[in-house]
Amino acid sequence: MKSTFAPAVPGQASGVPLPRVKPKFYVYMAVLMTAIVLGGFWPSYYGPLLRGAASRPWVLHVHGAIFMGWMVLLMTQVALVVTGRTAAHRKLGRFGIGYGVLVFVMGLVVSFAAPLLHLSAGEWPMDQAAGFLIIPLGDMVLFGGFFGAAIVYRRKPEIHKRLIVLATVALLFAAIGRLSFVLGRGPIALLAWLSPLLVAMGYDGLVSRRVHRTYVIGLVLLLIGFTRVLFTESEWWLRIGRALLRPLI
Repeated sequence: MKSTFAPAVPGQASGVPLPRVKPKFYVYMAVLMTAIVLGGFWPSYYGPLLRGAASRPWVLHVHGAIFMGWMVLLMTQVALVVTGRTAAHRKLGRFGIGYGVLVFVMGLVVSFAAPLLHLSAGEWPMDQAAGFLIIPLGDMVLFGGFFGAAIVYRRKPEIHKRLIVLATVALLFAAIGRLSFVLGRGPIALLAWLSPLLVAMGYDGLVSRRVHRTYVIGLVLLLIGFTRVLFTESEWWLRIGRALLRPLI
């Protein structure tokens, strides 16, 4: 079985010509996405954590470690491809499948844990907690969909590696949210969130004269996913959010 973070195989048949993006490009992509994560979470979490001042419930520390572990895994896998160590890349990729599932499961856990912690501390009313719930759950729907598709297409590297990029972009939504005091919550925040994908699409266009359809479909799905921010205060979602949280209080 090929790995979850599979290397590019130029010229691999898939029914249509595929863009041949150099593996080294994905090193830069991984660095960019990791920089967004650190930039978003540094002021509120990683910076205080290094100073010994990040007082958080244990579940949030576990989530933070697992989330950063995904970025480390991504960096490691693309580095292995660039240096030609594809055998090690494939072995680590088997671990990557399980790790991606762990990211998804832990993301679901924290989607509920975060609003429940705010509720129990008296910091949020029920409607604020219920409204917030759609944001992290949306992240997990997008990540889970892209990551699941990446597993299905693991034998088609040109599709697979782009799905991994899309799955990681989905996870960046939380980091961009922490930068809302700088970016706001409108078009600038949306562009910042999608910036790695837009860079990748631009690179496809430059080297292959076209954008891979995986990116095009992924962009449409991410834009649809972004609209969830419009429903955090809608009554139909608040009813759902309340119903999901009340059994856990």
